[in-house]
Amino acid sequence: MSTAVRPPAVAGRFYPGNAQRLRAEIESFTTAPAVPGKAQAEAKIAALGCISPHAGYVYSGAVAGALYRRLTLPRRFVILSPNHTGQGEPLAIMSEGEWRTPLGNAVIDAELADELKSVTPLLTEDAEAHRYEHALEVQLPFLQVLRPDFSFVPVAVGTSNFNSLTAVGQAIALVLQNLAEPVLIIASSDMNHYENDTVTREKDRRAIDQVLALNIQGLYETVREQHISMCGYCPATIMLTAARLMGATKAELIRYATSGEVSGDRDMVVGYAGIAVF
Repeated sequence: MSTAVRPPAVAGRFYPGNAQRLRAEIESFTTAPAVPGKAQAEAKIAALGCISPHAGYVYSGAVAGALYRRLTLPRRFVILSPNHTGQGEPLAIMSEGEWRTPLGNAVIDAELADELKSVTPLLTEDAEAHRYEHALEVQLPFLQVLRPDFSFVPVAVGTSNFNSLTAVGQAIALVLQNLAEPVLIIASSDMNHYENDTVTREKDRRAIDQVLALNIQGLYETVREQHISMCGYCPATIMLTAARLMGATKAELIRYATSGEVSGDRDMVVGYAGIAVF
């Protein structure tokens, strides 16, 4: 039986389409100091969950790289992304096949995906939600460089129903707590969008503070009530729910930046945060 392969949707746009260039770019992002200009030994974090950005690498690659270099990366991952396209099921999982990037194919963890589906009916088998979605895809090359033998479960989150989000988080925790080896939950999210740099930093600080406090409902309500356009707050809600149930007691902001630092345009920026939860 042939294995279904999901081709890259944004190679050559969000990140280099050439394997050699892509690997070199990721290696530059993951070897640079987390704080520019400060080269120091940084203790690795055995995180239960994290938030990683998903813009074009030119804007957010340094933040994602700073995050991933700090983490002890296990062999297995659950990767939660927002559903920007609006296609497919509200909580769309893929349970088999591979995702191709210029660096090769990343294998879906079929066993883990099946276990997750067995404990919650909310996760629906659906490849369509993932077909053109960039937010999950851009995480994979980092993992392919830093942990080449990994497997993952992709979930596209297209619902903002708080009870559904926390129920999925509870289901993930239930499954992962019973495994013999660690699994990292990655929530793919950019922060506030398309306001000036000062406003974006102020809004992002409010959302980040809720994550650092491990305040699940606080994050959810702060983003919605204060009009913070954090596109992955729903994946982050799921991740925080699972991580807290699995024993997380703290979070650390590894790096924050806005697109204005790269583009020079401070009038309309997007914020990016790399946060570890452990």
